[in-house]
Amino acid sequence: MSKVENNSGTSTLQYIPYSSELQLPGIMSLIENDLSEPYSIYTYRYFINNWPNLCFMTMDQEQCIGVIICKLDRHHEALRGYIAMLAVKREYRKRKIGTKLVKMAINVMKYQNADEIVLETENTNVGALSLYQNLGFIRDKRLYRYYLNGVDAFRLKLFCKGENHLVKIEHDKQ
Repeated sequence: MSKVENNSGTSTLQYIPYSSELQLPGIMSLIENDLSEPYSIYTYRYFINNWPNLCFMTMDQEQCIGVIICKLDRHHEALRGYIAMLAVKREYRKRKIGTKLVKMAINVMKYQNADEIVLETENTNVGALSLYQNLGFIRDKRLYRYYLNGVDAFRLKLFCKGENHLVKIEHDKQ
C-alpha cells in the first residue's frame, strides 16, 4: 500500500491492490461513470478473479477514486500484458493518479516478464493518449469504429524486453 500526503501532511490518498469482492461495486461505479463502454459484472470478474495482482485502486478514505484493471497472458509467442480499464474520478484528475496506477501495473507486469503491454483507447481521448505516450507507449494501429459509440481507437503498445529497469513511481505531495 502506498500513501500520498496532502499539503497539510495528513494522509489522503492510498494506492492499494484489489483484495476483496466487496471492492467491486466501487470499481464498477467508477468505471461506468468514466468509460464509454458498458461492461457486465462478468467482464470485471474475468479480469479481477484471474489477475487480482494486476488490479490497483486509489482510495480517498473509503471511496474508490481511481482504478486500473489488467491481465497478463500468452499471445502467440509473447507474454502480453493488457490494460483493460483505467479510470480516475473527474474531480481527481490532473494529479498524476492515473499515471501512478499505470506505472504500478507496468512494474508488476515487467517483474513477471511481460514482453509487451497493450491497450486500446479512443482516438479522441487526448488525455489518455498523452499519459500513455509519456510512459513510452507507441501507436501500434488504428481500429476503425472500435467502440460501441462509433469512435475509432488506437491500439497502443509498450515493448518491455531489453528494458530491465522498472518505472519510477514518484511519491509526490498532493
